[in-house]
Amino acid sequence: MSERPVHEYIKELSEELVQLFNLVLRNFYDALHAVKHQDEHQARKIKLVDDEIDIAEVRIEERCLAFLALQQPVARDLRTIVTIMKINDDLERIGDLAVHIIERIPEISLEMLDRFDFEEMGHLAGEMTKKSIEAFVNKDKVLAEQVCALDDEIDAMHSSAFKRVAAIMKSPDADVDQLISVLSISRYIERMADHATRIAIEVIYLVTGEIVRHGESSFEKMIKSLKD
Repeated sequence: MSERPVHEYIKELSEELVQLFNLVLRNFYDALHAVKHQDEHQARKIKLVDDEIDIAEVRIEERCLAFLALQQPVARDLRTIVTIMKINDDLERIGDLAVHIIERIPEISLEMLDRFDFEEMGHLAGEMTKKSIEAFVNKDKVLAEQVCALDDEIDAMHSSAFKRVAAIMKSPDADVDQLISVLSISRYIERMADHATRIAIEVIYLVTGEIVRHGESSFEKMIKSLKD
């Protein structure tokens, strides 16, 4: 490892991270499609792809740890490797969210899904993740900050879904189990946006060395909105 320039290894790790991201994002969109169309066949494929994601995540982590042990990088190189490891973890967790989404398929009817459209929310969360990775690749602080700003939109969508579910539950013939499953899907998408925001925050740290503190949690925002 020591025979090659450090920047070449960092470039390879960054490329592997982008490949993992592409796999994760495609599987997430496939999960939303599978739920919307009650596609059990596609759901099984999503679980198989998640196994690939887990393997890729472990491989990247092992390469990063080996790099740290053998190269003992300092300053910017060290920050880059640590950032890659953190983003790697966030991407794997987004991969898990895709599996959680398709696990709800047997619990929700098409009629219920027609009342809740998660396409816009899912697309925005996906775009946030895409932009956060682009910010990492290009070391773009401004783009990373844009991702953080978009998190409020996702929180508002999740809060809206929460209010709708709460209102429908007041009906005596409401199917509570289905409604809870619907709210869970909204929560999974919201969690994806949280991970995208975390990636963006890591990019800001990578570029500036500035540690961006987390603000008010999405749960706290949602509870506050219900009181307004």
